[in-house]
Amino acid sequence: MTENKPELQETQVTFGPAGHMLNQRQAFSPDDNFLVFDSRNDDSKIGENPSIGLVNLETKELKTIYDLENQTSYGPGVGAVSFHPSQNEVVFIHGLKNASAAQPYTFTRRFAMKVDLDKPELSGPMEARDINPPFTKGALRGGSHAYSYNSDGAMLSFTYNDELLEIESKSNPEVHDLRTVGALLIGEEVAIEGTKNEENFDGLSFAILLAKVIANPKPGSDEINKAYEECWVGNAGYKKPDGTVQKHALAFLGDVVSKSGKKVTEVFLTDIPEDILALKASVSAGTNSSLPSLPHGITQRRLTYTADDLNPGIQGPRQWLRSSPDGNSIYFYKEDDSGTVQIYAVSPNGGEIKQITKNDFSPDTTFGLSADGKYIAYSAEEAIFVTSVDDGETQLVLPRPTSSSSQLSNINWANGKYTIAYNRKIELNGATYYQIFTLDLSKILG
Repeated sequence: MTENKPELQETQVTFGPAGHMLNQRQAFSPDDNFLVFDSRNDDSKIGENPSIGLVNLETKELKTIYDLENQTSYGPGVGAVSFHPSQNEVVFIHGLKNASAAQPYTFTRRFAMKVDLDKPELSGPMEARDINPPFTKGALRGGSHAYSYNSDGAMLSFTYNDELLEIESKSNPEVHDLRTVGALLIGEEVAIEGTKNEENFDGLSFAILLAKVIANPKPGSDEINKAYEECWVGNAGYKKPDGTVQKHALAFLGDVVSKSGKKVTEVFLTDIPEDILALKASVSAGTNSSLPSLPHGITQRRLTYTADDLNPGIQGPRQWLRSSPDGNSIYFYKEDDSGTVQIYAVSPNGGEIKQITKNDFSPDTTFGLSADGKYIAYSAEEAIFVTSVDDGETQLVLPRPTSSSSQLSNINWANGKYTIAYNRKIELNGATYYQIFTLDLSKILG
């Protein structure tokens, strides 16, 4: 590991007595001039947060772009906001607007909200929601979150929990609400068939689920009971062994059961057919005891097999998978034989995993991949490190600060330059608040 030369200085871009929380990805505007954030000061408080903001990185001017007038401690709540890759619009978690003490914000009572910053009249729920039988194809019946646009902005990934299954599971032990992943087909609008209200509404996109989850996976099989922390594979998909290109694919973490009966987290991938009309036509709307069906033609595959490793499973701090721009590599945290968390990679075609970092310390934050795929940034004990993907060389780019700050998190790379943005909690008037910082790495990576 080499230390940074020349010495770099971080720039604080927010200062006020409020939270300014970045999402863990896609926080930069397409032109890299703005960062979008929510006003949480606690990661777990989306249900209590009323607003979404924007900061101009040159002037440091703040602007509220969405504000709830009826916010209470029970909801609705907004947060975890992402920028579209090429348009001036954002999407974020939004709790149901009728949140109350009896029905508070929760995993199964939220949806994706789009705000168009140029044409506000085009804003609205990205997904339709319909919890009344016989339900509507392309609508969800619960709560989505952790949104990520693919590179052309045609699809938006999400994780999902189903309210109807959650309710049914309380009286029927055969039914389980299992977290899964899916995608919104942007522009394929859905009008629900029943009464519209704050529980049931139309959406700007058609929702499909993309992982098969079951309650009791067979030990030693590729069956999973949870799918989560997904990423799109490649800017234009990936190349298969036969030379053909798979344009749309979603990688995600899946929990299997080993032959010895232990839970092990592995990397999975779903290939998505290009025929949107066929995708829409082949799904069902689900029932009170079953999820909406997966589209015909999708292929779910397991990419890693680590159950027999000395330290099995994909593990470390909470992480979201990342993909190289060319789609050849999917990156993740895993412990090496010594128990140190390292970054590894696997091909979307499967095969042996490759160790990228060889550090003598474990990161304690999510990691971010530069837009060109050359560098990975992460933090350990409030210091920031960058590793070159090609040779695994790690640089300390920002030492642990001497001033009082804590909880460095949410490292984001800019879209077109070697700049990262991240959060730190900074003391102000006897309290601490999440502030946004940036760090220009062009002097050492350019």
